[in-house]
Amino acid sequence: MEIKTHDLFINTKGFSDIHDITDRVNKYIKTSAIQEGFCHVFVVGSTASVSTMEFEPALVQDIKEKLEDFASKHMRSHHSETWGDDNGFSHIRATFMGPGITVPVRDSRCILGTWQQIVVIDHDNRSRRRHVVVQVVGNE
Repeated sequence: MEIKTHDLFINTKGFSDIHDITDRVNKYIKTSAIQEGFCHVFVVGSTASVSTMEFEPALVQDIKEKLEDFASKHMRSHHSETWGDDNGFSHIRATFMGPGITVPVRDSRCILGTWQQIVVIDHDNRSRRRHVVVQVVGNE
C-alpha cells in the first residue's frame, strides 16, 4: 500500500466562496500512480470546508444563501466580540461542514456521481490563499 501526499493552493474571495477542485484532485491521483484505494481532501484552517455538490451556478447561489440563513455574516458571536475579527460566523459554518472528505478511488479516479464535484468553500470574511492537502492511499 502506497501513500502519496500533494498540496494545492486556491485563491478565494471569502464569504463562502465555492471552488470546484475535482479535476485537480483527479490529476493528482493520476500522477500518484495509485489505481485503487481512497483519496482524502483536507483544507488547512478553521474557516473553510470541503464537501461534494453539483457545482452549477444556481446551486452555488442556493448554498450561499442557506449558509447565510444558518450563520449570518451579521450575527453576534462571542468569538468576534473576544477577538474583534468579525469572523465568528465563518468558524461556525466551517465547523458544521467539516474540513475534509474521503472519496473512494478506482482506475486512478475518484468515484463520484455524474453531477458530483469536490468543492472547497472559504467561509472567512476576507480573501485568502487556501492550502488544500490531497492524500491518496492505495495500490499501484
